Amino acid sequence: MTAQSTTAPERMDVHAIGASLSRLDGPAKVTGSARYAFEQPVPEPLYLHPLQATIAAGRVTSIDTGAAMAETGVLAVLTHLNALRVASTDDPELAILQSDRVAFRGQLLGGVIAESSEAARHAASLIDITYQPSHHQAELRADSDDLYAPEQLNAGFPTDTCQGDVDQALVSAARVVDQHYTTAMYHNNPMEPHATVAIWSDDGLTLYDSTQGVHQVRQVVAPVLGLDPDRVRVISPHVGGGFGSKGVPHAHVILAAMAAQLVAGRPVKLALTRQQMFALVGYRTPTIQHVRLGADADGRLSAISNDVVELTSRWKEFAEQTGAPTRIMYAAPNRRTTHRLAPLDLPVPSWMRAPGECPGMFGPEVAMDELAIACGLDPVELRIRNEPEVDPESGRPFSSRNLVACLREGAHRFGWEKRDPTPRSRRQEGWLVGTGMASSTYPVNRMPGSTATIRARSDGRFSVTIGAADIGTGTWTTLTQIAADVLEVPMERIEMHIGDTSFPFATVAGGSSGMTCWGSALVEAAGNLRACLDRDHAGVLPAEGVEATGHLPDNPWKEHYAMHAFGAQFAEVRVHEDTGEVCVPRLLGVFAAGRIINSKTGRSQFLGGMTMGLSMALHENSVVDPRYGHVANHDFAEYHIATNADVGSVEVHWIDEVDPYVNPVGSKGIGELGICGTAAAVANAAHHATGVRVRELPVTLDKFL
Repeated sequence: MTAQSTTAPERMDVHAIGASLSRLDGPAKVTGSARYAFEQPVPEPLYLHPLQATIAAGRVTSIDTGAAMAETGVLAVLTHLNALRVASTDDPELAILQSDRVAFRGQLLGGVIAESSEAARHAASLIDITYQPSHHQAELRADSDDLYAPEQLNAGFPTDTCQGDVDQALVSAARVVDQHYTTAMYHNNPMEPHATVAIWSDDGLTLYDSTQGVHQVRQVVAPVLGLDPDRVRVISPHVGGGFGSKGVPHAHVILAAMAAQLVAGRPVKLALTRQQMFALVGYRTPTIQHVRLGADADGRLSAISNDVVELTSRWKEFAEQTGAPTRIMYAAPNRRTTHRLAPLDLPVPSWMRAPGECPGMFGPEVAMDELAIACGLDPVELRIRNEPEVDPESGRPFSSRNLVACLREGAHRFGWEKRDPTPRSRRQEGWLVGTGMASSTYPVNRMPGSTATIRARSDGRFSVTIGAADIGTGTWTTLTQIAADVLEVPMERIEMHIGDTSFPFATVAGGSSGMTCWGSALVEAAGNLRACLDRDHAGVLPAEGVEATGHLPDNPWKEHYAMHAFGAQFAEVRVHEDTGEVCVPRLLGVFAAGRIINSKTGRSQFLGGMTMGLSMALHENSVVDPRYGHVANHDFAEYHIATNADVGSVEVHWIDEVDPYVNPVGSKGIGELGICGTAAAVANAAHHATGVRVRELPVTLDKFL
């Protein structure tokens, strides 16, 4: 279709889906013209610096703001004494500044509003807050006497599951693994800190927010502040990472709105510091997993169980679904998973990349390695031998399950057949060298409600609007690819508009569900547009253009099939014989995740997940000081994350998988699949190198000395 044409778009063999394309927003980001939340230009902004509690539990008895208010440039100090009264206290994390109670160290107690961020920060240091402390508990213990079972887990998973008799099966099993495995507390650390700009006007509240879902921010913030949702607009065109921490609005968003209300008429900017993020924007709970496996002498599982203990905040419950992957990975007639929470006086846990599946694949996959050794089997063969014919949890067939293909392809590409299974059998210049592997899985998630609108214009272009988010994953590009493919026009004719509540509703960029929800809505919108042109305009595009809307359609197969993505990860680990230093020269992953929309950005997602898993394996560990209830290593100087120097090579491959049941696009989520299993593969390789079994993450040098 040429410019200014008034005919319907011709059908073209475009095949934009699957192409290896650079990100459309890449030039804007590398040149600095892509604006993030804090960078949004607003007239005469003020700056907010939070006040945070320095005790773990108790009450505020006084706040002396005199010295702060005397500072040049300071306009106001926000505390519980002058804060806006919220309309809803249903979510205690967001119902801030409503009383003098302190529920955890780092809790927001107010903020200083000034003409510059420097003035606000300095003035905040001058405020004297006195407390009446009370007893607190901040240490996770599996033998705590106040453990309890939540009603349900995150995402609606059942708390406990049981099939058969695990205890009896273990008694009669020829081979048994019965061990405890622990994962650490991990904090999301996206490159862009959480930031919000709040502006009140006669029309209501506008928020420029770094978020994984603009519509979710509006849905949550509006009732807290007593506003009609139509009076809250949230804008977020570019986001510098989230990993789940920006999937729901946290207390700092409410603080910014309260501060802007206090100085009505002027915008207020708030950007959290790296240290503040460790208390205010969620984290992954540490876990203690009691994994038991029973098998016959040939390695066929008769029993599998995972009993999980993890923490929640006493202030607000969050129950991570750590045992969920145990329920679907391997065939065994006797199965059990349980979850128990320890309520502690700590900040509220929340989503972090692959909540549940990421920590939940560590214990069982290390236990499978131990079982393989006990049975004298290759770890790859053990997993293939226990491949289920149907979903062990529901009994439904899988829409597609190519774990075995990933295992075999990964073993071939990694050179697994050359492996001597004997621990400590390979040395190179003072290093003990080992290899290990683990499986990966992540469910195909869908969240109802996403809507997309496509407008065919008389200039031959198509305007696509959907309130989706690009958190660095490539959404700008992949949605453009889908639109071009289904409309059968070149990508240059697509104008994509995302990241604003003025656009049609879109679900959050979370649970690896973005392409399923947003892409499916785009497919339906394109079909409706073509039908409208053919039906109402005889295939001729009117001068004013034509617009059509599409929604995420219901999936008729969701009750008939279990839908998951799978993968296999392989690692080479070297441990220095004298120092215990651990390094990982090579990681390799092979995945089966449906249709890959963009092979370039898709590979980047897998690389990112595997790198984050490596970081979990070797470095990350938020150390809570139980005396004071805070994370002591709350900055990048001491909270170590993986860098380029920590791995020599990361290889990503995938199986060409066709799954017609998951959604119209055929995609499965990939953002979280890559992190699942990586840490277990590294720990298993470390055992092969040294003969030392590490069951407590991270895998650090002290474990080998």
